[in-house]
Amino acid sequence: MPDRILSCSAALAEALNEEMTRDPSVFIVGEDIKAHAGIFGQFKGIPEKFPDRIIDTPISESAIAGVGLGAALTGLRPVVDLHFSDFVTCCMDELVNQTAKIRFMLGGQVRVPLVVWCPDGAGLRAAAQHSQSLEAWFVHTPGLKVVVPSEPADVKGLIKAAIRDDDPVMFFQHKKLFAKEGPVPRGDYIIELGQAAVKRPGTDATLLGYGSGFYLCREAAQQLFEMEIDAEVIDLRTLKPLDMTTVADSIKKTRRAVIVHEACRTGGFGAELAARIQEELFDYLVAPVKRVAARDLPMPFSPPLEDFVLPKVADVVAAVREVRTRK
Repeated sequence: MPDRILSCSAALAEALNEEMTRDPSVFIVGEDIKAHAGIFGQFKGIPEKFPDRIIDTPISESAIAGVGLGAALTGLRPVVDLHFSDFVTCCMDELVNQTAKIRFMLGGQVRVPLVVWCPDGAGLRAAAQHSQSLEAWFVHTPGLKVVVPSEPADVKGLIKAAIRDDDPVMFFQHKKLFAKEGPVPRGDYIIELGQAAVKRPGTDATLLGYGSGFYLCREAAQQLFEMEIDAEVIDLRTLKPLDMTTVADSIKKTRRAVIVHEACRTGGFGAELAARIQEELFDYLVAPVKRVAARDLPMPFSPPLEDFVLPKVADVVAAVREVRTRK
């Protein structure tokens, strides 16, 4: 059957519906789920179909994460909705000290099949405390897996894989991409965690992005093609585990790499990926790895200032043109 065109939000709802139908141990816990189907309407239709498997909570992220961890340890498969990824700061102990470590501390005697769903990113004029991209914190935390989809099909395939995983998964989904539409396969479509995707083949430079950064890469590649520069675009999709095989295959061909993400530059995931490329692929490079990221500033509320802080397509184009000067 042909794919349908769905939004990222609809793809998420479809995947959750399918997983909750398939597995009675899956449930959702968080704020305002029954009343509003989630803050972005991302759980549309689910509270009506599964009223006994939706837990609406008070505004206490530490309690929400704690409930999720406890339920996972007893054999359930909770999906924790944190409303905004910024609020993850309120439950760092539950996630970093407990969820990430307890399977190791108990010698592998327990599983922790927990998904923490974190809407992140800027561009909605939501100011400094509701616009952050914090994925690098959790890449730096052993015991957690980190997923950042971009297109609707990726949302469906990756959330289903995350729910079925026996380890905790941080699932970051950019708020500005909920309305993005694209083809989504029908049925039990799953993308294995740790698989990047080459979404535009090319020969002159490798563009590496995820989430909103993927769209910057894709548009930049279109503009570069008009300049007779053929850029390959890789959507990383999963930051941990990281698909270095796909990254390496591309860089061995293009010999140049530009990494793009919305999170701030210093200490961002791009720094880790650039280090891996330098360590493992140095002999193939003809130019330094370039990073395109947000400025190291709290996100402003003012629209012109927010736009100033965020990375742009023009920044990606300029970075590729710079590495192309090296032969």
